[in-house]
Amino acid sequence: MSRIHVNCQTLFTGLEDQARQQQTLVIENGMFSYVGSRAEAPQPTPGEAVIDAGDHFVMPGLVDVHTHLVFGNAKSEEDIDLHVSPEFRALRGLFFTQHLLAAGYTSVVVPGDAGQCSIAVRNSINAGMFTGPRIAASSNVIANRQSLNDWFPSWVGTPEYFSGRLCATRDEQIGEIRRQAKDGVDVIKIAMDGPHFRPNGEHIAAFTEEETRIMVEEIHRLGKKVAVHAYGREAVLYAAKAGVDVIFHGFFMDDECIEAILKSGSHLAPTFTMLANNVEFAEDYEASTKSGYAAMQRRVIDVGCRNLRRAREAGIPFMTGSDSGFAITPYGEWHAREIEILVDWLGFTPAEALRAATSVSAKMLPASQPVGALEVGRRADFIFVDGSPLENVAILQERSRIRSVYLGGKRVEPTVPGYDPNKVSDFNTVKWSELHTRQRAVEMGKRPARIDQ
Repeated sequence: MSRIHVNCQTLFTGLEDQARQQQTLVIENGMFSYVGSRAEAPQPTPGEAVIDAGDHFVMPGLVDVHTHLVFGNAKSEEDIDLHVSPEFRALRGLFFTQHLLAAGYTSVVVPGDAGQCSIAVRNSINAGMFTGPRIAASSNVIANRQSLNDWFPSWVGTPEYFSGRLCATRDEQIGEIRRQAKDGVDVIKIAMDGPHFRPNGEHIAAFTEEETRIMVEEIHRLGKKVAVHAYGREAVLYAAKAGVDVIFHGFFMDDECIEAILKSGSHLAPTFTMLANNVEFAEDYEASTKSGYAAMQRRVIDVGCRNLRRAREAGIPFMTGSDSGFAITPYGEWHAREIEILVDWLGFTPAEALRAATSVSAKMLPASQPVGALEVGRRADFIFVDGSPLENVAILQERSRIRSVYLGGKRVEPTVPGYDPNKVSDFNTVKWSELHTRQRAVEMGKRPARIDQ
């Protein structure tokens, strides 16, 4: 295959603090074979393609380690698990991969879904049947009685088509891990805690320290990576001691957790974006405000920022994830907000935040997919940006700023057609969001406070 030469006025490798000037990328068989000074670059031979990036900022394709590709911009847990079949979820996920590419995200980690949904999307893309981002696929989230994803009442349980898989015993946990490994997952997610608290307000870990260690050892033995949902101190500590690859959230960690993470080499992915959007948009939803949900999210943000700043200062590496796939975080819209949050809330420099969103987050992709940096030996996934994210990372949230997307050295043209949410995403059957008493009607101005005779 002939080489492709890309001349770049400004280039950010994803590995350094500064952008380089007057650089050239040389691509062979979809991989970078040269990244360096234009003056020293191999000269193109007749017939080889030469691309001029002009004044665009050239950087690695972005990586989101927390995108629920098949959730369909869900409004509720019912939307995730009940209203459409796993087959429809997979096809819908394939549709939404175009929204990710258009936002500059060339790789995503899917941390938990039903059955083989994201596996099927990944396989169809890898087979060349469709164009889409590189995907680290997963299957059902391993849950227990006190964890997220066992969110329906006990009389409903967690049927196989749900995104959670209840594994209440040691044998069930190991059996589920081996089932998922057989089916070809890249990542296995464990829901380490959920909305269950001790009287003092501390989150209760859903698995013991020993259970966690045994699960993580088995997952790693089978060559897979481990992601965990963990808000509370206990869950974070158990996950860190077990040596998981990435801890999502970690908002209520303490110094003991930080020490354990440093020792194990685990990564943190706060996934503040969903909380930020919940707080920012709560004013548009009075029911959310009345329920106290928005206020709770603000408290989590306040505590989480304090603890995660300490974790960053201690030297823990961070990845970026948005929790996209919900109505509050639709596909292709908010992925890059997490980069801005790392800068504005946690004190990252723009270069540090961009590395978190590229070369660091890429560690969650399979070894067969070396991405995340403009470096010899990595896959040639990169984007052209209008403007410099090193000066303002927020520009990455503007889709119009993503001028070109390249996968394996080939430019792709994502198609992002409009769609009817009532046919694609929004199948929730809730008809009313609050109790419409007479007093509520008065408050809304629908009825007078007093009926005069």
